[in-house]
Amino acid sequence: MDYRYECLPELERKPARKRIVVLTGAGVSAESGLPTYRSDDFALYVDNDCINLATPQGFRKNPAAVLDFYNKRRLQLAQAQPNHAHMLLAELEKWHDVTIITQNVDDLHERAGSTDIIHVHGELTKVTSSVSRRDPACVKEFPLDVPMKLGDMAADGSQVRPYVVWFGEKVHYYEKSVRIVREADIFVVIGTSLRVTPAANLIKCPLPSAMKFIIDPCDPFDPCDDNYPEGYEHIRKNATVGMEILIDRLMEME
Repeated sequence: MDYRYECLPELERKPARKRIVVLTGAGVSAESGLPTYRSDDFALYVDNDCINLATPQGFRKNPAAVLDFYNKRRLQLAQAQPNHAHMLLAELEKWHDVTIITQNVDDLHERAGSTDIIHVHGELTKVTSSVSRRDPACVKEFPLDVPMKLGDMAADGSQVRPYVVWFGEKVHYYEKSVRIVREADIFVVIGTSLRVTPAANLIKCPLPSAMKFIIDPCDPFDPCDDNYPEGYEHIRKNATVGMEILIDRLMEME
């Protein structure tokens, strides 16, 4: 089916409103030209040591290098655009109550029009204190096309840093995310390897009564794992095609 965003509201019969919770990962934004950490064409952690670029100790050791690394990522994000999958997720809000829990640090869900988004790994569009990362008074929007520099200060007088979760740091809003997933009528996982915890543990949180889908060309679940989650319908497609199939499935359920 060829989905045109402006045509979606023209359905003759609107589906019964459901509580949909969506967990998204890098595979959603990859189709907007933002390569994943593990992709062959973007060897972030092959050419660059993650200990030096994505940890608090790396920042303390060489803050200029870390700021430069993230300035490049921020500029790349400024040039990216939401793709078909982002748009369809936003359109779902016309039919259902949708919450997106994203592991992505980009703002493409927001730009596509989604309104209820939880960023568990932070946001590249913001900076914060290098001393009190989670202090709300220190978190502020920072234009993507403006580079962070040594000497840029947070509200507490410390050097600013990207408002992203580095290795060894606690993720944002995890307990809230668990609660929201448990309230879902439908839970959807899109474009994530499910290798990064604790966000990956959210797949175990939906109630047995919830319908569960995973959209990914590969199977991120290990069938030999004792905790292999059951009850998921696997749509073995990329995010954009998979979202079209998902919408068809939701319409069939009505």
